[in-house]
Amino acid sequence: MANTSRAVIRTAIHERIRRKVRGSTDRPRLAIYRSLNHIYAQVIDDLGGQTLVSASTTEKDLRGAGGGNVDAARRIGQAIAERALAKGIEQVVFDRGGYLYHGRIKALTEAARAAGLNKNEAAQAAESPEPEAKPEQKPEKKPRKKSKE
Repeated sequence: MANTSRAVIRTAIHERIRRKVRGSTDRPRLAIYRSLNHIYAQVIDDLGGQTLVSASTTEKDLRGAGGGNVDAARRIGQAIAERALAKGIEQVVFDRGGYLYHGRIKALTEAARAAGLNKNEAAQAAESPEPEAKPEQKPEKKPRKKSKE
């Protein structure tokens, strides 16, 4: 029988993502964890096994009104980018942690990009708007066959 526990499914997805996403000294991994009431972000060097920078809504200066909403995620994204840039980290690999790229996860990563992390990704997104839809050309109608009468 298939496992339907949401936590187990997210863990399996996270393991699948981690097989592909690796952080290095040059480009560490920005790992995100989301709980019901808080959101956490860490910049991790996987080769050295060290957390270089972290930020979460449990910290006093980042707590705000609530930690489980999109505004809090934006604050954390801004803070993690500022702290990473202060340590000389400009490029990161985003690890969404098995969560969908939507809502709080999307707000955190977009705020981090806006604050200066992965400048080339933010510039590419701004420069290349979605291609315009080409008007469909109607296929020419085939002539009807003459019926024998």
